[in-house]
Amino acid sequence: MSGGETRRPNVLVIIADQLRADHLGFAGNQVVRTPHLDRLAAQSMVFTEATVTNPTCMPNRASLLTGRWPSTHGTRCNGITMDPDANNLVKQLSCGGYLTRAVGKLHHQNMGWDFEPIQRAEIEATDPLLLDPRSSDARTRSGPEGWDQWENAAAHAEGFIPLPEGYYGYQHVDLVIGHGDRPGGHYVHWARERGIDPVAVGGAENAPKRLDTWDQVYQTGIPAELHPSSYVGERAEEHLAGFAESAEPFFMFVSFPDPHHPFSPPEGYAEMYSPDEVELPSGFYQDHAKSPSHIRRMFDRRGEPNEDPTMTFAADEAQYRQAVAAQYGLITLMDEQIGRILAALDDNGLAEDTIVVFTSDHGDLFGDHGLMLKHFSHYRAVTNVPLTIKVPGMNPGSTDALVSTADLAPTLMELTGTHLYRGIQGTSLLPLLERSAASVRDALIIEEDQPFGLPGLPGPVRTRSVLTKAGRLTRYFGTDITELYDHLLDREELNNVAGEAKFKDLEDVLALAMMEGMAALADTGTAPTAAA
Repeated sequence: MSGGETRRPNVLVIIADQLRADHLGFAGNQVVRTPHLDRLAAQSMVFTEATVTNPTCMPNRASLLTGRWPSTHGTRCNGITMDPDANNLVKQLSCGGYLTRAVGKLHHQNMGWDFEPIQRAEIEATDPLLLDPRSSDARTRSGPEGWDQWENAAAHAEGFIPLPEGYYGYQHVDLVIGHGDRPGGHYVHWARERGIDPVAVGGAENAPKRLDTWDQVYQTGIPAELHPSSYVGERAEEHLAGFAESAEPFFMFVSFPDPHHPFSPPEGYAEMYSPDEVELPSGFYQDHAKSPSHIRRMFDRRGEPNEDPTMTFAADEAQYRQAVAAQYGLITLMDEQIGRILAALDDNGLAEDTIVVFTSDHGDLFGDHGLMLKHFSHYRAVTNVPLTIKVPGMNPGSTDALVSTADLAPTLMELTGTHLYRGIQGTSLLPLLERSAASVRDALIIEEDQPFGLPGLPGPVRTRSVLTKAGRLTRYFGTDITELYDHLLDREELNNVAGEAKFKDLEDVLALAMMEGMAALADTGTAPTAAA
């Protein structure tokens, strides 16, 4: 901190959506250009083995705020609103005197998207109570259409809806709902005030250029200066100017909806990278003979996207190359806006007193194993996320310690001197930042729950993985599907050795670690008030 000052540090958390760890320059990518993030990383501790609690948006975002795993905080999958009554990092900071702001995509509540017909039919056949409104939460309804409807895209499209003060602890929110070039929320009204209607101009149907075989790859008709990433950058910059006038510390959550699909960069960024200059991942054409059956079935329809545009599918080479070139353009656009925000920190005299975190909510398969997007797999591409933490006064560096998204809440509370609450399952990373320890754990649990399945993997699906330096074990509970990868021999996870005698010792060790890890995630948030 600045000499002699006792004011608690500010906190700036910047998060990307669906960005894998190695699609950044500082992570070794030789094609994508991210100079501002590279500069930030050089001033930070870089966590190369940062891992999600769940490779899905809503569950892992809730873990970031609460410091808890999804099976405990309750947002087990997309479509389950985060409990607004649960304690979290932002609430604690706000109660402790911090100014709290959020800009961009929150996804703490449902956006209003329904299940695909085939998914709904499967849920009705296997778990009909999940779709029965009489079995859902019956708390008081108070939002635009109820207590859990503050991020409903359709409601925001009808008119500007300010979020209530204290929304999950935030005193003010500038909201983006969804992804791509025409998301909902406050962004739409901002763009319309500047002469562009994203609903009318954006989307694949209005695109100047698009990929015929996959409607998730196109050049948007929205100009760069009115792109959602530019909205996030502008609003964050404005808040930083306001913070400079306050004597109170601030916490700001800056959440870009990119580079999540649809991969729809604007002019100037859509042609920035050539599909021909990107290399195919080493496992793009791997033999999937020992992969889970639902993965093998995807390759029977290679090049055919899933009926649900958010779901994993096996891409052909043209789809991969066009998508990655488009995504790199979005990443560079986002990097420029992050540079704008970091410059505003400097210009307003806030940089020396501000902790800066950069991360992502989950990754993207993006060609690894020949697959795209996410869901129903725990390959490293979707579970490993970028994480950098810059703490004023602490030396930069790099660590390969196993760390989790759930570790961010306790870390930031400890760094800001904020009171902890019961039930936090993450571990403070301060020992790693101070270099007083080389690790904080030996194993990590990754969860994934889905109310529906895929061909070869019937729903509901409950997947658990345990990750150590030695390898990964994944069980699809309720099936006989197991994955085992020896990371000392097969870092890229190309050879599933589950059940092979040669690897029995590794499988036994990881099975024990999984059992102990899952047991450790039992909820301890409610404290007893007496012996009985």
